[in-house]
Formats: sequence, structure tokens, C-alpha cells
Amino acid sequence: MDSNYKHLRVGLVGLGLEAYWGQFEGLEDRLLGYLSEVERKIAEPGRSIFNLGLIDTAQKALDAGHSCRRNDIDILLIYVTTYALSATVLPIVLRAHVPVVLLNLQPTAAIEYESFNKMGSSTAMTGEWLAHCSACPMPEIANVFRRLDIAFRQVTGMLHDDPECWSQIDEWLRAANVAHALSHSRLGLMGHYYSGMLDIATDLTQVSGRFGIHVEVLEVDELSSLRRELSKETVSRKLEAFNEFFEVGKDCSEMELTRAAVTAVALDRFIEKNDLDMMAYHYKGTGVVENEDTISSIILGTSMLTGRGVPVA
Repeated sequence: MDSNYKHLRVGLVGLGLEAYWGQFEGLEDRLLGYLSEVERKIAEPGRSIFNLGLIDTAQKALDAGHSCRRNDIDILLIYVTTYALSATVLPIVLRAHVPVVLLNLQPTAAIEYESFNKMGSSTAMTGEWLAHCSACPMPEIANVFRRLDIAFRQVTGMLHDDPECWSQIDEWLRAANVAHALSHSRLGLMGHYYSGMLDIATDLTQVSGRFGIHVEVLEVDELSSLRRELSKETVSRKLEAFNEFFEVGKDCSEMELTRAAVTAVALDRFIEKNDLDMMAYHYKGTGVVENEDTISSIILGTSMLTGRGVPVA
């Protein structure tokens, strides 16, 4: 896979209302700080975060929607920081065409009313309230999404000190990463279906169309041919690797281990040559001795591939 495609690409936007900024001093900067905190919490190796900022007008929403497409995001997190019009989120979602998770995150469990009531200024008090009212527009946004059949999920909790909430967010991102990985994977299919088991005769068009996986149909003959081209040194190194990877019993036949090592080395080259991320195979043999020798010695090699992250069925 091209390294440019390996990372999950996460779109992140905050929602606000431009009319508030001139009325409530410091509110915009405070909400931008909340958004930066979300970005910090979801950042980890293997994720590219595209923070599109605080979207507070319909025009900015339109621009953000196009940015989502340009940045080829896989999932969109929408952090509703305060009251915001549904018109400031719809253009983003309509253009992003990716799974959407609404983040309904309050900065604290509740307003600190003792200090709140001492503010003295109704304007300052309103600004403080607006910094805590992420839940306020959620019904409006959900109503619009449901009427337009736009699928979405919602996570409700606190920006700080809420591990359960952040665990939910992380689970959505990990699920998105699975879908992303599958949609950029190459599956090697070697051999054929098991005779008579019609229920497992998978439709490859469905596999490619539903998951985005490229299916490369391969021949056992290619793997067998790679077994002919190996040096004793590479086979010896694989035998050493067997002893590190498996608990090899003393009663294991040296001849069978060597056969398996030859096939395992050939498998490594087979995977690399065809640029495979996963593989499935079935072959029962039809009298071609070389192919039967390959398939009957394949298990240790496929187990090692699975162990290093190239799953084989």
C-alpha cells in the first residue's frame, strides 16, 4: 500500500455562531481552545487530523465541506461547542460523504454557580452559559439529519475527566480505521472454492464493492515456482525463525520442518511480489506433485504471516 494512504484521515470541525463573538468577549477564543483540546486528545500515530476550525456561518460551512473532499477524509467529527444553526453544519456533511459523529461535550459537569452568580454582568453571565451549552442545538441538528436520512452517531459527555466518553470516541475512530484499512487492501485469492459448499462461495464483486478490497486471483503454480529458486541460507534462516516463533517439539520431523521452511520463504516472496495485505486459499490437489508438496507444507508459513499482520485464511 502507498504510504500516503496508510493513515486514517480524520476531519474535525467545531460549530459556533458568528453573531456571538462581538457580544461576548473571549468566547470565540475559549471555544477554539476546546476544539484544540479535542484535536490533542484524538491525535495518535497512524491518524492524520484535519482541523477545519470553528465553523460559524453557512459560507464557512460550504468551504469546510469542500475542504473535507480535498483532504479525502474517512470520518468527520463535529464538535458542537455552543449554540449553532443547523445551516452551519448541513453543507459540510452533504459534501463530506463520510460517517459523521456529533460530539456533545461540555467543558465541565456543570457551571460553577457560586462564581457565576457573582459576575454582576448579565452579558458576562450569558457568555459563560454559552460556553457550557453544547447540548442546546443537538436536537435541531439531529432533526435536520433525520429528515434528510443522513446517518450520524452522537457521543455525549465532558471535554475533561470523562474516560468513558473518550473511550467511545476512540472506538469510533478505531472502527473507521478498520474500514479505511480494508478499503486500501489487496487480498490474494489462491486456488478455488471448497467443492459443494455453496453457502461459502463468496461473490468477489460484493467483497470489492462493499469493503473496497482489491481481490488478486492467484495460482498455486506461482508459489510452487518460487520454491525452486531458494538458497540453503534463506531456508536455514527460516528454520531458525520457526524456533523463535513456535514451540517446536523434539518429535517434529526435520524433513517436514525443512519442507515447511522452503514453502514459508516462498510465501514471503509471494506476498511481496503480489503486494498482498491478506490472503485466502484452498487447494485439494489433482495429481501435480509439486503443487501438492507446496500446499501440504504451507501451514507454518501462513501462521507466521498471520502473526506478523498479514492474515491468511
